[in-house]
Amino acid sequence: MTMPPPPIVRVPNWIFSSHGAQSQTRVVPEETPIAITYGRNTHAVMLATPADLEDFAIGFSLGEDLIKTADDIKALEIVQSELGIELRMDLSDDDLTNYSRRRRALVGPTGCGLCGLESLSEVSKPLAKVESEICLSRSTITSVMQSLFPAQELNHKTRAMHAAGFWSPSYGMMAVREDVGRHNALDKLVGVLARRNIAGRSGVVAITSRVSVEMVQKTARLGAAVLVAVSAPTALAIRTAEACGITMIAGVRGDEFEIFTHPDRIDLKETTIAN
Repeated sequence: MTMPPPPIVRVPNWIFSSHGAQSQTRVVPEETPIAITYGRNTHAVMLATPADLEDFAIGFSLGEDLIKTADDIKALEIVQSELGIELRMDLSDDDLTNYSRRRRALVGPTGCGLCGLESLSEVSKPLAKVESEICLSRSTITSVMQSLFPAQELNHKTRAMHAAGFWSPSYGMMAVREDVGRHNALDKLVGVLARRNIAGRSGVVAITSRVSVEMVQKTARLGAAVLVAVSAPTALAIRTAEACGITMIAGVRGDEFEIFTHPDRIDLKETTIAN
């Protein structure tokens, strides 16, 4: 077994401008095929950044509803080969039975969250209602995103990475994970929170991407009641957030943002709402 490749690499390139051409080097993110296996059976092959792979394995398993806690994974081995990386997991007999019922095999694009599902019903599978007493002010929403950007170490070097962060009213930004795929970044965040026994209902999920339905589903399974994003949501994501009780805030730019669902968790005092 060898170590996984570094998450970023330096490559040669050429800059062209009105002043002419110039050769230099640039840092870019690595993108590696990662096979996720249970009991030596391949469940999925994803393209992802080879960093925080233990978090990715745990978070993906939780997001797929194959396990309930990180402890349900009895063994986890990261195996590097010429073709890519295998996240080799062993589950309990009960969890392996659950896996067999939902088994799928896919090779998806970067961070694809739905490709290869065997049934359309899996896409709209009902989610448990998220319950949380968290309440945030307008200025807090701004602070959440402002604290996420400085923590994006890989993106600062590459300008090509997504991030997902978890912010707590008591502790601020508690964890940030990055990946070339937005779904992967969120899976890694779910994984590190599970390893640290941090409850999703205690804070806010912040992402640097648009809000698709898979991002809402992963947030709901984490148990977080507030999802904050830089970009806009899809219509299906809005309907899903409304149904499972998530406060969705998107289009955050400075102190401006849009609330799409469950605004009762946001304290809008001194704010005039025009019709």
